[in-house]
Parts: sequence; C-alpha cells; structure tokens
Amino acid sequence: MLYYLHSCFTERSPMTKFQLFVFALLSLLLCSLAVPVRAQAGIQLVSNEGSLSFPESATFRAEFQAGANITLVVLEYGVDQLTCGTVVAKSFPQFTPAADVQVEWTWEMRQSGSLPPGALLWWRWQVQDASGVQFTSPKQTILWLDDIHDWQAVTGGNINLHYYEGGQAFGQALHDAAAQALVRLSQDVGLRPEKPVDIYIYANTNDLRDAILYEPDWVGGQAFPGNNIVIIGVSADQLDWGKSTEAHELTHVLVGHLTFTCLGFIPTWLNEGLAMYGEGGPQSVELAQFDQAKAADQLLALRSLTGGFSEESDRANLSYTESYSVINFLIQTYGRDKMTALLAALRNGATTDEALQSVYGFDTDGLDDAWRTSISAAPRVGSSNPTPVPIPTQVPTIVPVGAAPVAPAAPTPRPTQVQATVTQVTITQAPGPAATSVPLTERLGISRDVVLGVEFGLVGCILTVLVIAVPVLVTTRRHHRRQK
Repeated sequence: MLYYLHSCFTERSPMTKFQLFVFALLSLLLCSLAVPVRAQAGIQLVSNEGSLSFPESATFRAEFQAGANITLVVLEYGVDQLTCGTVVAKSFPQFTPAADVQVEWTWEMRQSGSLPPGALLWWRWQVQDASGVQFTSPKQTILWLDDIHDWQAVTGGNINLHYYEGGQAFGQALHDAAAQALVRLSQDVGLRPEKPVDIYIYANTNDLRDAILYEPDWVGGQAFPGNNIVIIGVSADQLDWGKSTEAHELTHVLVGHLTFTCLGFIPTWLNEGLAMYGEGGPQSVELAQFDQAKAADQLLALRSLTGGFSEESDRANLSYTESYSVINFLIQTYGRDKMTALLAALRNGATTDEALQSVYGFDTDGLDDAWRTSISAAPRVGSSNPTPVPIPTQVPTIVPVGAAPVAPAAPTPRPTQVQATVTQVTITQAPGPAATSVPLTERLGISRDVVLGVEFGLVGCILTVLVIAVPVLVTTRRHHRRQK
C-alpha cells in the first residue's frame, strides 16, 4: 500500500480517476484501522464450588472477573425431584460491584425443610456487568449426603443399595430382597420403577434421625417418591424386619411415581394397603387382631381410612391390616390390570369414588360392602365411623429465596446474607435512586473507556488523512504549474 502511494506521489502525470478512487479506499482503510474497535470482554468464571454442612446447610461460592464492573449476580438452585411445574429458586448474594467479585450464599435447611439423604442438589450462576454482557455458568450438582460414614454400594436389578455397617453379606441380602420385591410388585400390581431406586441403610434409627430434620422419634424408615429415595434404620440383627420394611417403602416410591399428580390425592387405605401388599402382608399378630375385630363387628368403615390413620397403636395396626385386606381382595378378584387402571385414574385427577366407579363399577361404600361380603364380615352399618377430611397430595415446596437486588451504592463491607423462606418464587425489582441527570453514554450502557477510544481514534483518522492527502495535493498542484 505504501509503495502504491509513493508511486502516486512521484508520477509525472496527474493522478487518474482510478488512482484517486484507490487513494480514497486506502484512506478509508487507514481511517478504520485508526479507530479502535473495543470488543466487550467476556465474563470469566474463576472458581465455582458447593460445600455441605450435613444435614444443616449447603453453601455455594464463586468468583467472577469481567472487563467492566459486575453489577448483578443471581444464584439459581434446586433439587432433582418430581414437581408440578418448572420451578427455579433464586437468591441474590450481596457484593460490591467490581471487575472481580467473590460471592457466597448458604441454603439453610432448617428454614426450607430437610432433604432426604442422597438427594441431588444443583445450582448455576447468572451474571451481568455494567456494559450489559451476560453470563450463565454450567449447571453443577452435589450429592446431599453425610461424609462421616464409609458408604458402600450394591447395585443391580433397578436397586442401588447404600450401607456402611453390617458387612458385605448384610448389604447383599438387603439388596437382593429389594430387587425381589420389585419383581413381585411388577407381576402382581403392575408397578415398575422408571429408573433405579436408591436405598440408604443407616445402622440404627438414631443415625437415621440424625440425618434428617423435623422427624418424629419413632421413625424407622421413610419413602421419598419425589426423589426416588428410601431411607431405613436397620441394625445387623434386624435383617428380616429390614427386608419387609424396604419392600413397604419401595411400594410407596413406585405408587408415588405412578400416581404423581397436582390434581388430587391418593386415599391412605390404597397407598398403605399396597405397601402392606408389597412387603408380603401383615404379621401373624396383626392378622389375629384383625380376626378378632371382624368377629366383634369392629372393623372400620373404609371411608374412615381415606385420610391419615389413627395415632393410637391398636387402631393404627387395624387400619393397616384392613387396608391390606381390601387391596388383596381387589387384586385377587379383579386382577392386576384393573389396579393399575385405578391408580392411573387417580393420577389423571379423578376422585376416589369416580376412579372406583370407572374401573370397578362401585364407589367407596360399594367396595366396602363387596369386601365385607368376601371375608364373611358383618355388613356395613350406615356411616357409623366419621369420614375425615381428605388430606390433599402434598405439593413440593419451593426452597427459600434470598433478598431481591438493590441499586449499587457506595462501596461498603459485605453484609451478612439474610434468608427468607417463602412458598413461591417472586423476583421484584427494588426501587432505584432518585431521578438525576444521566449522560447519554451511561443510558446506552457505553463505558467511558470506549468513548475515549473512539475520540482518540477519530483524531488519529483525521491526522492520517491529512498526512496522506496534503502531499498528494501539493504534488498535483506542482504538476499542473509545470504544464502551464
């Protein structure tokens, strides 16, 4: 290019139109090179980690760097589970706007409610800087589980069994019993897992209660259908009890998956009756109590077992055994497919009476009458037992949301993060500062560095054109004088 310009300046003949055209193009090219094009620097994720203080809290930390001051950081987080819709919890950790920021936020389980051991937590960050550049970090996960036990695992047959005491034979025996329970539930009831179920075996009920918050002292096992998890406290000398309990809780997981709905609920007699069926039926002591109640005409009305069972032990045991007897009657009389159809109807939002009527041709009272006839029990008398108010299916709660962001202020020490437990995710825009005169560049999101770069670039462009154009004009003028 320089050679071409030199030839233009030294030619004896005046510049042709083509040369003038090329000269103009070269001038514009030099001018464009003189104006700095400042590309927006991306936001870089320097570090990103999650740590647990099991079972109290989970803490998420990250560091970001950007070419402009980072003005907004949002933490999105949650747990993998069945939900009624797409729900993303958000928190707004507080920080001082800068080009390099470190943020931290803690999920307090005592405020949001405890999660089952083995749940999978996830989180990601949404970041924005003053120039409008946005960044979303990759989704990260961490297993919600204590690190004080040396967990071992036995897998296969759609069962992942985790244990830390009792030895390999103990863990294998519980795993095999759980896998066999799944086969029985598939053959008899039509219940099949969508994916492997995780079972966590604690060495005793004390260890179990230490792993979850807000559980009663008597809890020995629990199913979490939404998380596909079962937890049980089983000591080495309780192997038989452990086998029946895991079958019971596995049934709850499978029923919960098949009937998961936000439209209605599953009657307790159906849910617990299927669980009792899954574990192989009541013990001999419970069967003897049931026979005694039948002989004395003290069986409970089926409608009274729609809601929660009694806390009184004898009545509760009778409720479980009676529920099992009803389920056994339905399966043995009408078959597996109709039971599966009943569960599907409830999942689709039908009431208990509507579902029973559509599948079997009778409602709850009709089922009660048919069942009593099948076991030679006394007929149902009116509604002598009160009908409780049904307990609706629990909708998974939404984890806590931190405070909404506020307008950036003068640099101050980072305050302690305050959390609040809510039942819905709501993001509100905090009021900004009072109206003031704001330069146009700030309104457009253009930084002062970019403005200065453009200003200096334009000056350089003008000087470049002058440096090239002046010699050309002088040379051309001298040539014309010589011709004259």
